[in-house]
Amino acid sequence: MIRLYHFPLSPFCRKVRLTLAEKKLDVELLEERYWEPSPDFLRRNPAGKVPVLRLDNRVLAESQAICEYLDEIHPSPPLMPRDPDGRYEVRRLCAWFDDKFQNEVTSKLLYERVNKKVMGQGYPDSRNVKYGATQIKYHLDYMGWLLEQRRWLAGNDLTLADFAAAAHLSCLDYISDVDWHRNAMVKDWYAKIKSRPCFRTLLRDQVPGFLPPAHYADLDF
Repeated sequence: MIRLYHFPLSPFCRKVRLTLAEKKLDVELLEERYWEPSPDFLRRNPAGKVPVLRLDNRVLAESQAICEYLDEIHPSPPLMPRDPDGRYEVRRLCAWFDDKFQNEVTSKLLYERVNKKVMGQGYPDSRNVKYGATQIKYHLDYMGWLLEQRRWLAGNDLTLADFAAAAHLSCLDYISDVDWHRNAMVKDWYAKIKSRPCFRTLLRDQVPGFLPPAHYADLDF
């Protein structure tokens, strides 16, 4: 039995969910209000963060470590390149999205528009929202530049780098904060990854009080 303690609009949880689904591993999803951590949850992860994965008798935390662990014990289909240079590039881009993109965009848009309300932490800070809306343009342009040279973000094969990026963008797309007209190559990339079977459960997510736009689950958006 595999259990994932998660929050639906967490990009870090979504990255793990995409990895599990791509490898066709059945998982029980348990929604966790991590901002109100229970003693049981803190025993699973003293950091008080999601995702947390229970795999057999092991409890695993931190999305990148979980994904790479899953890729090692379930190597097909591979999500990490075999060569050191390829693995470096995947890890570099995963860090780019989970650190730089998270701090400059996701935390400024998703947190302000959704998390604050869900967690009862007040109203959106318009300065943060404006900053995030400006910064996402730079990131979409950077992704477009990468895709001019490669089939996927880190190379010619689908990798964890694509899942990291798609996890963040799918959360932002849920609240209509991605301008898909800015870069045609990025839109084509997202359409390609969005149409994969591993994406289906993400497109069915619903957060009470927040309805996704009509195009969110549309594969031909």
